[in-house]
Amino acid sequence: MGERKYLISDNASGMHPEVLAQLAEANRGHAVAYGHDEYTERATAMLRKIFGSTTEVLFTLTGTGANVIALQSVLRSFEAIICADCAHLNRDECGAPEKFTGSKLLAAPAPQGKLSPAAIERLLRDTGMVHRAQPRVVSISQCTEWGTVYGIDELRALAAFCHDRGLLLHMDGARLCNAAVALGVSLREASADCGVDILSFGGTKNGL
Repeated sequence: MGERKYLISDNASGMHPEVLAQLAEANRGHAVAYGHDEYTERATAMLRKIFGSTTEVLFTLTGTGANVIALQSVLRSFEAIICADCAHLNRDECGAPEKFTGSKLLAAPAPQGKLSPAAIERLLRDTGMVHRAQPRVVSISQCTEWGTVYGIDELRALAAFCHDRGLLLHMDGARLCNAAVALGVSLREASADCGVDILSFGGTKNGL
């Protein structure tokens, strides 16, 4: 019997040998800590080259941390986040988004993992109602938790819908690289160019 393989998560397997070799190389010698080193500067410059020169880059340890910090940075205590009922944000981050952002999650039914403007619209009915948490951000996963992918036209339409209603669009891009390959487009074309305002980019799963 060969080696057992676990396909439940990217994190269940070892890293690519080329990534491991680069980590060993980075481990040699000395560097200033806390983000003032050559590697952080090079990574930041590369991400700005990919996503746009005005991109603000913040490094975090985990995807949950990235989602929480990204959302917390744009939310006030009485504001809410609309997401798919199956979203990692809603089901797999153990209450961290609500605890640390202080904002309510509003989960919408999402067949095949995708949020639609119609599903979001239903959660906007109480906008302006003083006793209700006010939607401020729509969060989507790309790829979704079901392995489906938003097409470019879908993303543009979703972003336009959100912006027309004063909402920000956040993308949980833990597997954005997979989506970009599936769509045959660049990372920027699959996110920022479609109108995504905030991106949690999954670098850990791709050797960052």
